[in-house]
Amino acid sequence: MPVTYPPKIDFFACVMFLGIVQALFLAYFFIFGKKGNRQANLFFGLILIGFVLSMTEILLCYTNYMFKMVWLIDFAEPANYAFAPLLYLYIRGILNKPFRKIDWLHFVPFGLCLLYSSIVLYPLGYNIKYNAYISAYYPNLPHLDDEMVWDKSVYFVQSYTNELFLVSMFAYSLASIWLLVKSFKQENVPFFSKQNASLNWARKTVFWFISIIIVFIIFKKTFPHDLGDHLIAVHLTLIIYLISISVVRSSSYFIQENKPSKKYEKSSLTSEIQENTLSKLQNLMESEKPFLEDSFSMPLLAKQLAVSPHHLSQILNESLGQSFFDFTAQYRVQEAQRLLLEKDNLKIEEIAEMVGYNSKSAFNTAFKKITGLSPSEFRKR
Repeated sequence: MPVTYPPKIDFFACVMFLGIVQALFLAYFFIFGKKGNRQANLFFGLILIGFVLSMTEILLCYTNYMFKMVWLIDFAEPANYAFAPLLYLYIRGILNKPFRKIDWLHFVPFGLCLLYSSIVLYPLGYNIKYNAYISAYYPNLPHLDDEMVWDKSVYFVQSYTNELFLVSMFAYSLASIWLLVKSFKQENVPFFSKQNASLNWARKTVFWFISIIIVFIIFKKTFPHDLGDHLIAVHLTLIIYLISISVVRSSSYFIQENKPSKKYEKSSLTSEIQENTLSKLQNLMESEKPFLEDSFSMPLLAKQLAVSPHHLSQILNESLGQSFFDFTAQYRVQEAQRLLLEKDNLKIEEIAEMVGYNSKSAFNTAFKKITGLSPSEFRKR
């Protein structure tokens, strides 16, 4: 007969449970919410679902409820291979970089692990799964006869799960930081600047994930087997609530209107220069349409206007209430609307390229964000 222990409910169990509930709550709004960057929000919602799966397995193991549901052992294993790609694609989404067909390749390890688990791990019998559970959490308990039909080598991939998870997280975190560094340079602001809200949030998210890597390494090295997993789950709970606080703080409900901005209080830009530059900017955009070039950038535009990129960013933020990305998208979409109505012989892909977009999906995302319609829907109406 297998040895079992009664359920254990303590402080750590309560914290993990609250983290799971809050993550589900947040995931719902990120996945099904209709406002904001839909592509980025979807990826972030999926990250939170991954947190829920991993934390639920840890909670069941920690509280001994896994004795009653042994068949759930390692059910969240494939999620470990999805966190890092989702983080990278989320950062790309924040930076308004479209999801391409080739980006599905990022999920190949996840798909392979899911297939491996479905064929090899999930069908294993009760005795084998019971032994796997007690080996991780109660190594002193006697094992059951497993009568395993496969060789022990079926656990080869699973035995390196932690190492593969760390390699994946480390590689994608570096790639995300590289994307951010390029974006901050394009905005011509320091990497730790808080001027651009989207870049600030993206940087904060990457640092949260780096903290997960650090905590994971510390507790895996400190505790044998999986006995420190509940502390990793507690750290995830902390991150989930930090995300919740940040989301609430950025909510329009808590933003006071007509509050003067202190972002540029030390700027040397005068109101006269600001007005003149804004006028030159509008004339340039309407007459020469530099935004139609795919190489269009803030430093290039600032050079044409004879101002610094920092001052141009200030003019866009204070006078128009827009970031450079939103400002560019607005003009490109306006031009696309004209072409969609006047050039009905042109394909949408051709129009997207004509207004400065390298991909149809990026064009569709920007167009729908501004107009509420896809390009094809706009043309029909």
